[in-house]
Amino acid sequence: MIEQILLTATPIRTFSGTVHRTSATGFFFERDERLFLVTSRHVLVDEVSDHRPDRVEIELHTDAANLARSVGFSVPLYRDGTAVWRQGEDSAGLIDVAVVEIERPALPATAVFSAFRPADIPGTDVQPEIGSALLVIGFPLGFHDTLHHLPVVRQAVIASSFGLRFQGKGYFLTDSRTHRGTSGAPVVMRTGQDAGDPDRLPYRLLGIHSARLDVGTRDLKLDEALGLNCVWYADILMTLTSS
Repeated sequence: MIEQILLTATPIRTFSGTVHRTSATGFFFERDERLFLVTSRHVLVDEVSDHRPDRVEIELHTDAANLARSVGFSVPLYRDGTAVWRQGEDSAGLIDVAVVEIERPALPATAVFSAFRPADIPGTDVQPEIGSALLVIGFPLGFHDTLHHLPVVRQAVIASSFGLRFQGKGYFLTDSRTHRGTSGAPVVMRTGQDAGDPDRLPYRLLGIHSARLDVGTRDLKLDEALGLNCVWYADILMTLTSS
């Protein structure tokens, strides 16, 4: 029996027309019957590198009894020249998270996936401690189970005080081995099944993995990379998915 948490994540391939640009990770978020694809903002647009794809393609399972069956599903990023994704910013600037609403009627009738919900985002009553174990669910360097079209999971621990904005930014740090392609991955903490809601995932969505963090003073020959990562707090999704 497949663990539902693996069905929350999907590989993302960005395109300009028919030209494949980059690969990353995304995941599904459901609110009030509306469905969203969540990923890092820089996956959809990056002004520094002039990365401006016009669509993304995700992969959807189409048979719950046979996970080897899947189809590509294209999601346009512009309509009449206007971006359709939502992004956020705060007093510290842009937040590296973006969401695109997916039109449910356009999905394959037999599409199989799982989605996080607002109840999966921890409130102030949940305070993960420093060093708490987390999971990062994604497609590092595009690597995954190519037969069953499922992501892989890397371990991580909280490396900065959860709930505080690290250096004034809207993210916290994790200590984990990550690679390109992990951008946009959900970062979760296992909490156990909710007896009051058997359909609820036994995880809490803490954040969205953005990028590895390094320091400009590091000697590339003498010093190893820090191995730290920026993870934007998941509560930004409540703002980005509001009507």
